[in-house]
Amino acid sequence: MARKFFKRYMPDPEKIKSNKSLRFMGTWLHDPNLFHLNRRSASLAFFIGLFVAFLPIPSQMIVAAALAILVRCNLPISVLLVWITNPVTMPAIFYGAYKVGAIILQVPTQDFAFELSLEWLIEEIAKVWQPLLLGSVICGVISGTIGYVVVRATWRFHVITRWKNRKHR
Repeated sequence: MARKFFKRYMPDPEKIKSNKSLRFMGTWLHDPNLFHLNRRSASLAFFIGLFVAFLPIPSQMIVAAALAILVRCNLPISVLLVWITNPVTMPAIFYGAYKVGAIILQVPTQDFAFELSLEWLIEEIAKVWQPLLLGSVICGVISGTIGYVVVRATWRFHVITRWKNRKHR
């Protein structure tokens, strides 16, 4: 099932551990749980990756990696899932999160005309940061929870199905 699929595309842990640019991490990358694929590790990695993907912050991959190391779940999956918010999907995702935050805070949504300048960016962020941040956290928690539950349920369903098939054979 998923284990075989993910293992096929997962990077080699030894390559990651021996990477010169990651030496500053020391022995933290030597934890076997960071590369282990089981139901707990994969579902937590999905939660972290999806949650961080909705946060409107730079360096989402670093945040996802730090959380995966802290929680000791699958590092490659959590970092990979952050790429759900890429330059193509980012405007739609963050606009949706902004709308959710504006609805919860009962703030009217701001209309704006795009202008490519630092002053415009600072002015607009000052207007929308509260609904954007609240909506991003709420959407991140909801999507992370959905991802967590779906991975756990799918993994369990697959295991039960394989047990039944083995029993019938």
